[in-house]
Amino acid sequence: MTPPADDPTAPEAERRPGVLEVEEAEILDLGPAEAATPTRALVRVPPRVTRELPDPEPPDREIRFGDVDPWGRSERMRSLARRLYDPLYRYWFRVEWEGLENIPVDGGALLVSNHAAAIPSDAPAIMHGIETELGRPVYGLAEYLFRDLPGVGTLWARAGGVTAHPDNAYRLLKEDQQLVLVFPEGTKGTGKLYKDRYRLARFGRGGFVEIAMRAGVPIIPIAVVGAEESMPILFKSRRLANLTGMPYFPVTANMLMMGPLGLVAYLPAKFRIRVLPPMHFDVDPDQERYSRARVMDAAESIRGTIQDALYDMLRTRRSTWW
Repeated sequence: MTPPADDPTAPEAERRPGVLEVEEAEILDLGPAEAATPTRALVRVPPRVTRELPDPEPPDREIRFGDVDPWGRSERMRSLARRLYDPLYRYWFRVEWEGLENIPVDGGALLVSNHAAAIPSDAPAIMHGIETELGRPVYGLAEYLFRDLPGVGTLWARAGGVTAHPDNAYRLLKEDQQLVLVFPEGTKGTGKLYKDRYRLARFGRGGFVEIAMRAGVPIIPIAVVGAEESMPILFKSRRLANLTGMPYFPVTANMLMMGPLGLVAYLPAKFRIRVLPPMHFDVDPDQERYSRARVMDAAESIRGTIQDALYDMLRTRRSTWW
């Protein structure tokens, strides 16, 4: 029986003509075979061409990064704000610090301060001083009255302002390990009349203490002297407050002395800022609930500590203006 024409065991002359033969050395190695055979490939396998697919993500140098963080803060904007505010900080308010070493160089901490002036002047001074002296960003929590005005709310956020809410404070302290500045007096502090200066209002319901406990961070009390005199409120107009939709409408000494310019211009009161030792809480973080009595006691203790520091600073102050 004659073997088939394409049988590789057949004699050379009996193979079908016209079939292209390839030597074994020309066979493309596709990996180990299950069983070695002496057969030859009848059709040449074209070499596999590997195409380089484009990288779905461009190189880092081609990516345009912004400097706005998830909270809306822009370091570029903060840098500009520091340059513009620095002359006011150094030559108008002439800010002096005590106890700046009590602020940690890393990790989260809740800064708690007294609050004053019709347009608060203490928050910018505290944030500017810590950022320039320690190089750490500070996020200020506040109920922002003008956040609904076009553009103003964005500028406020770019400068480090965050809406006062427990969830925002917790994330900044626990997850981001940032410094957070809060004023427990709220509008009760900024709305005080000049005759009530340096008498701290009630520190709310102690929510700031519970946030610090839950986040596992210390509270650092801060006492500020000078803000009360920078824009003192002589009386408040209820009618104008109703017309403007504001919690209160202050009439300040600045307005009476400087006219329209007094709406935004501060008096050159000298600022003294004292940072008190941090207060730690011996409780486990991230508890579902904390003792209300313990929270209120801690809040009142912090309020008393700041109040005592204010009285001590006022006793040793030589003058309001130098």
